[in-house]
Amino acid sequence: MQPTKLLIDAQVLNCPEVRSIQDRLKIPSEIITDPDKMFHGLLCSHDPVLAGKQALYLTRNRGAFIRDCPGTREYRCCGYKILHIGSFCSMDCSYCILQSYFHPPLLQYFVNTSSLLKELEQLFAGKTISRLGTGEFTDSLIWEKWCDLNRRLVEKFSEQTHAVLELKTKTTTVDRLQRLRHNRKTILSWSLNTSSVIRSEERHTASLSARLRAAAKCQDWGYPLGFHFDPLVLYKGCEKEYRRVIDLLFTHISAENIVWISMGSFRFMPSLKPLIQKRFPDSKIIYGEFISGLDAKMRYFQPLRIRLYRKVADWIRARAPEVVVYLCMESDIVWKQSLGFTPSERGGLARMLDKAAIEKCELDAT
Repeated sequence: MQPTKLLIDAQVLNCPEVRSIQDRLKIPSEIITDPDKMFHGLLCSHDPVLAGKQALYLTRNRGAFIRDCPGTREYRCCGYKILHIGSFCSMDCSYCILQSYFHPPLLQYFVNTSSLLKELEQLFAGKTISRLGTGEFTDSLIWEKWCDLNRRLVEKFSEQTHAVLELKTKTTTVDRLQRLRHNRKTILSWSLNTSSVIRSEERHTASLSARLRAAAKCQDWGYPLGFHFDPLVLYKGCEKEYRRVIDLLFTHISAENIVWISMGSFRFMPSLKPLIQKRFPDSKIIYGEFISGLDAKMRYFQPLRIRLYRKVADWIRARAPEVVVYLCMESDIVWKQSLGFTPSERGGLARMLDKAAIEKCELDAT
C-alpha cells in the first residue's frame, strides 16, 4: 500500500528530507502542530491500524537511534541492535505485533538523519563487532521509493570493518541497491513463509517466488543474504509446504552466500487476538494449540514447536550444512531438542552470529 496523505510535524517542516519526500510522493500534505490531537483522531477511526498505514508522518526521533533488541530474560536473545529509522509498515500481516505495540499504530519516518549518522560514527569508533538492523519496528525496504536512507546506510557501513547492517523485508524493492558500494557490510534478508500463509495472512506483501527472485538479484550483486522463517505457522499440510519453501530457497540461492537462517514459531500477546479477529475475520491463525509462555505471549505447545523446528532445520542442513541456523526467542530446552545443542555450548548465540558475520561479511575481528 502507498500512503494517501503526508503528515508533517511542524518542528521538522524546514528539514531538507521533508521536501525531498514531498516531491517523490506527490500526495496531499498536512502540517501537524498538535501530535496528540492527531493520534487521538487516528484511534477514533473505525480501523486505526489501516488508518495508520494510509498516512505517513514525518517527524524527529527524540530518543536513541541505536537500541538493544527488546528480548526477554526467559528466552535466548541474539544481541542484535535496532537501528530505529521509523515505525510501522505499509504492508498488512495478520500476525504483526506492531498492530498492538504502537499506540496508535502509525507509519512514521524520522527525518533527523544527521543524528542517526552521528550515532553510527560513535558506534564504529568503538571497533567492536556489531550487528544492526532496521527491520524490527518496520520493514527495511518499504522506504526505498520515498527516500535515500538505505543508500546512505549501505555506503556508510561499507566504509568500516566492524559492524554489519541487516535490511529485512517482505518486498522486492531492491533495484536501487544494485550499484551501491557495499563491501559485503550489508546483509539483505527476507522473511519467508509458505505460499498458503503469504496468501492468507500477509496482505500486500510480495509472493514467495518474487522474494526469492529479488534475493537472487542481490546475490548476483555480491550482497550476503539472510533468511527468517518467523513465524512458522502450524496447520494441516504445513510440513510438506515448508519443505517446498526450503527446496525453492536453495534452487534460487547458493548456500555459500547465506550468513544465517533463523526460525521462530508464531507467538502473540493476548491483546493481539481481538485485533486479528476484527481485522482478519477469516484467519485461523489464532485458533491453534497455544499456552502462555514465560514471556506471557501465547505460544504453540512446546512439543509441536520442537517437531517443526527439527524438521525445518534438518531440511536446511541437508542443503546447507555450514549455514548457521538459530532459533529466535526460545529456551535452552527447545534448542537442545530441536537443533541438538544449546547456544552456550558454542559460546553463546551472540557469538555464533558474530562469527558468521565475520566470516561471510569480511569483518575485522581483531
